[in-house]
Amino acid sequence: MPETDLWLAELDTKFPGKIKTIVNITNRPGYDNQPSFSKNGKLIYFTSIHQDKQADVYACAVKSKKITQLTKTKESEYSPNETPFGNSMSVVAVLQDSSQVIQLLDLKTFTVINSPFSKFDSVGYYHFINTDTVLYYKLTNPHSLRCYSAKKNEGGFLGEHPCRTFKAVNRYTFMFGVKDSSSTRFFLYDVRLQKANLYASINSVNEDMIWHPIHGLLVSHQATILKYDLLQQKWSVLYDLSLFGIKKITRFCFDQTNKYLVVVNNL
Repeated sequence: MPETDLWLAELDTKFPGKIKTIVNITNRPGYDNQPSFSKNGKLIYFTSIHQDKQADVYACAVKSKKITQLTKTKESEYSPNETPFGNSMSVVAVLQDSSQVIQLLDLKTFTVINSPFSKFDSVGYYHFINTDTVLYYKLTNPHSLRCYSAKKNEGGFLGEHPCRTFKAVNRYTFMFGVKDSSSTRFFLYDVRLQKANLYASINSVNEDMIWHPIHGLLVSHQATILKYDLLQQKWSVLYDLSLFGIKKITRFCFDQTNKYLVVVNNL
């Protein structure tokens, strides 16, 4: 696993692109990665690997910066996120037989909840686009993007060679990326029409992207976060974190109030 740290930035909400403060909240040798904010914005969930070589879920309090271990299991848990339904957390669990499935954990006890979303194997990454449907990156050869509906109890194939991030834009569309050796193309997929249209492209193979409710499509590139202007069809720098000693952003996320930003810095 790469050496990674989590940095928490407080943003200036009046001036887009401005950062008030920023701090390294993990600041240790080892792997701290895959952050997400709790719905109330008080916690940052992330996966951390310590000397026991076990991947577990931890939480950092936004205000106090206190870190608490939430899971301690024989399995490994990655990509923790609060689900869009109920009081639960979703993770990719690597089980003892090496299968990789989506598990739901109770937010109070962090024990496993029975879930229809655990029926399929070889999950690398995932994203719930609503309470019924999950998109997931399946570790096939080549890798593929798929979906599963709990209500219909059926899945579907969406395409090959996807990037590892894909995000809901609204209730009917989601964004996903496809990369080649030197560039990445981003598509909007309409679930009603079952059709994808090209939205943007960039000369970068960094796979991290999000759909921001204010700024739209954002991607990370080296120590910057870039914003895409659809009308002008060009990219511009929204945040430049190189001034703070950050070298390479490989993941990032905002809280729901857009007051805080967390980035993963690859050391």
